[in-house]
Amino acid sequence: MAMAQENAAFSPGPEEPPRRRGRQRYVEKDGRCNVQQGNVRETYRYLTDLFTTLVDLQWRLSLLFFVLAYALTWLFFGAIWWLIAYGRGDLEHLEDTAWTPCVNNLNGFVAAFLFSIETETTIGYGHRVITDQCPEGIVLLLLQAILGSMVNAFMVGCMFVKISQPNKRAATLVFSSHAVVSLRDGRLCLMFRVGDLRSSHIVEASIRAKLIRSRQTLEGEFIPLHQTDLSVGFDTGDDRLFLVSPLVISHEIDAASPFWEASRRALERDDFEIVVILEGMVEATGSLLLPLPLLCWTFPLPVKGTENANVPTLARGMTCQARSSYLVDEVLWGHRFTSVLTLEDGFYEVDYASFHETFEVPTPSCSARELAEAAARLDAHLYWSIPSRLDEKGQKQVPGQLNVVGGERVRQGPYECTKAGEPPQNLGSGIQLGQERS
Repeated sequence: MAMAQENAAFSPGPEEPPRRRGRQRYVEKDGRCNVQQGNVRETYRYLTDLFTTLVDLQWRLSLLFFVLAYALTWLFFGAIWWLIAYGRGDLEHLEDTAWTPCVNNLNGFVAAFLFSIETETTIGYGHRVITDQCPEGIVLLLLQAILGSMVNAFMVGCMFVKISQPNKRAATLVFSSHAVVSLRDGRLCLMFRVGDLRSSHIVEASIRAKLIRSRQTLEGEFIPLHQTDLSVGFDTGDDRLFLVSPLVISHEIDAASPFWEASRRALERDDFEIVVILEGMVEATGSLLLPLPLLCWTFPLPVKGTENANVPTLARGMTCQARSSYLVDEVLWGHRFTSVLTLEDGFYEVDYASFHETFEVPTPSCSARELAEAAARLDAHLYWSIPSRLDEKGQKQVPGQLNVVGGERVRQGPYECTKAGEPPQNLGSGIQLGQERS
């Protein structure tokens, strides 16, 4: 009975239900930033960058501006052609064959409007054509041809950029619906999964993560959306991805991590948002520019087919950015992602039906700091010698139960974090830390 009570002391107590919070997302799951600009008084700044303003407009407004740009220029120059004809008296000599008008067969405003369209779109003149007896008409013809080309370049460029925006490519970059926390190589890690649905890949893909939560400074200043970088391998280069198949991105919870002292219960009661950002260059738009020796600066991007070239090159292309976020209730403690990659007959197959699936694994509920301290105590006690000592004493060891050897409490089975004066916590599979008896 006493042994059972001591064993019960090593079992973790019942977990308290997480306290749900109605946090407003900063970044939606589909990547849209949930921020609206209000009380912008200097609206003229939008006109200084008219091209970007038109590209950022909704499709119905962009199409409206597209139609209005052409219609207004046609009407404007059509009115000028009509005024020239009216001022020269061409409209009063329509039946006079001896009269040489500025534009033949221009008999009203509708004819002037049609002539303006024919001039600006260069579809070719019919029976309406300018004569050489009208110098003001020749000047207007040159002016309309130049301005018409500028309108074409501007509006067609806006529509092309809007159609080929890289955010359409980002729609096929997917993130797991949940993030998980579990052990990886004996260390607590926060992990999420990314994948690319297309067969054309993202070149120079890189990933980064931000922790967003409120913070109060020592001076009492309250920062509602304080951003903290979460390391996902920048120092080691692991943040640069070869995204051919889904990858699990890992943030090791170490002493530099903001989650270093966060246990499971503390994490569930916290209020934060993790924003993940995947960036890269669209492979289909990559192109070769110049050999780098011809440039005074370098920005090396590998170009397909030039990996073994002796002369380094520079590549360019449309870059895309995919975003997602995870709230507190979307972080699963003690879970791991289900494998989605299988080896078939001569190729690997990715099962995206299991992309978001996770399964539970034994995971410590203490913080990463407590886990590191427990591991240090484990090394200090030299637990590798426990089996030989058990053989010498002839003690019968029952996995998962408490055994007393040489005045120490030794436990085989679930791994525990323990601190003086606190009940032990489950750390997952492995050897449990012992505690010397007084």
